[in-house]
Amino acid sequence: MDTLLAALPIVVVLVLMIGLKWSAIWAGVTAAVVAVVIALTTFGFGTDEGFGRVQGVTGVVVSAAWTALTVMLIIGPALGIHHLQQKTGATSAIEAGLARITPDPRVAALLIAWFFTLLIEGAAGFGTPVALSAPFLVAAGFKPVTAVVAAMAGNVAAVPFGAVGTPTLAQAAIVDYDPVDLSWAVSPYMVVTGVILALTVARLVGTLIPTAGPPWRWMAVAYVAFFAPYLLIARFVGPELPSLVGSILGAGVFIALVRAVVMRRARARVLLTGPEEAAERDVERAADAAERSEPHHMGMMAATAPYAILVVLVLLTRLVPPIKDASQSWDVTWSLFDGAFGDGIQPLYHPGPLLLVAFLGGALWQRATRSEIGGAFSVATRQVVPVFAALVAMVTVAYTMSESGMTTQLAVAAAGAGAAWPLLSPFVGALGTFMTGSATSSNILFTDFQDLTAGEAGLEQLPLIGAQNAGAAIGNMICPHNIIAAAATVGLAGREGELLKGTLPVALVTLVLTGGMALLLA
Repeated sequence: MDTLLAALPIVVVLVLMIGLKWSAIWAGVTAAVVAVVIALTTFGFGTDEGFGRVQGVTGVVVSAAWTALTVMLIIGPALGIHHLQQKTGATSAIEAGLARITPDPRVAALLIAWFFTLLIEGAAGFGTPVALSAPFLVAAGFKPVTAVVAAMAGNVAAVPFGAVGTPTLAQAAIVDYDPVDLSWAVSPYMVVTGVILALTVARLVGTLIPTAGPPWRWMAVAYVAFFAPYLLIARFVGPELPSLVGSILGAGVFIALVRAVVMRRARARVLLTGPEEAAERDVERAADAAERSEPHHMGMMAATAPYAILVVLVLLTRLVPPIKDASQSWDVTWSLFDGAFGDGIQPLYHPGPLLLVAFLGGALWQRATRSEIGGAFSVATRQVVPVFAALVAMVTVAYTMSESGMTTQLAVAAAGAGAAWPLLSPFVGALGTFMTGSATSSNILFTDFQDLTAGEAGLEQLPLIGAQNAGAAIGNMICPHNIIAAAATVGLAGREGELLKGTLPVALVTLVLTGGMALLLA
């Protein structure tokens, strides 16, 4: 009975958002009330932990508000970059630049929905990829729901090694395994589930030109170009660089192959139609590209400046030891009730302030006017304010379940499956991310649990720890925190259920596939 009650808040969220199409804020408030009542009445929250019931509820709500604020630090500047790019004409300039690489907008979109999201996940993580890429895809002509689902599916493969390996390094700090072994443990799962993710991205990208259909062949090229270096680095180097280097090298190979095919087709066109007609078409394409790069005719370097600045800042603060130490030297912390509740942030290391610097640096590089900068900042601020309430509600659900033991109750009940446990192990990882909003937090919560459960059941431990990491990564697609944040970036606040309806089937298929692999490997 306790397990059923522990699962009730999650059921409430899914039914209200998907079934009844409630907004995230009202679904979250309802689920939060349900979670608090169950925590107080069934799980004794606040009576066994050394603080009272009122203090417990207060601590959870304050913790949720703090977490929501740290998410806002990412969403706000990311939205600012999006609106700045549109106001200065940088988005149009990038589209024109992509058109020069390939005349097929579907293939150009793969660079954003696949390689760009993988790159930003590998560098920054913490929701930054979707916040940056989904608005860009909308500006390129995709429907908002399609853009978000494509971006969320596109970045999952990079999550175990996101933010320069943070989720896997968190596992290494908890269990006594070499980081290289842990990175190799999760890699097979991501390579196999990556097929489903790549097919999803290709299908969604194909909606840009419905008559042409999905670019299956180019998606296959993109898949191999990313995962080949990804696997090698995970096997022989460790968890810090597979996603980051895989996306950079993969994008380079992909662009080179696309350009080679475009040039070959151009030469064939000259032979078939004659040089005069071919030249005429080239002039038309150049004129179209110039028109799309209005109003400032800026080059690709200036147009991509905010993204380039962000990547450089992230790499410097993650990979250069003196800069990393300096960026982590300033902590802002708080605590309540003798330390029962508390949290902190490293402002110079968190992606939010780095995004703000990228916004300002991009504005200077693009020579944006004061009205353009102010307009972008104003629109972004108005968009994030209502999102804050929805995030507080949903995070309150997560923290109430975690602090009261409801989340652990669900995991322990799942472990009772015995020999069938490997099938369920990735679902525990996804549960952790669903409740905390972070694959890293899920790994911190459940890696030791997965290790001990595998040992007790006489199973191989590393495959199940890898399944935990993979499940935590997949959970990013269905986590309410991420859904709310993604909805805010494309103007879908209040319609989060549509996004969850789009990502849930993909997540379930990949989780079942991961569980099947775990059963074979363990």
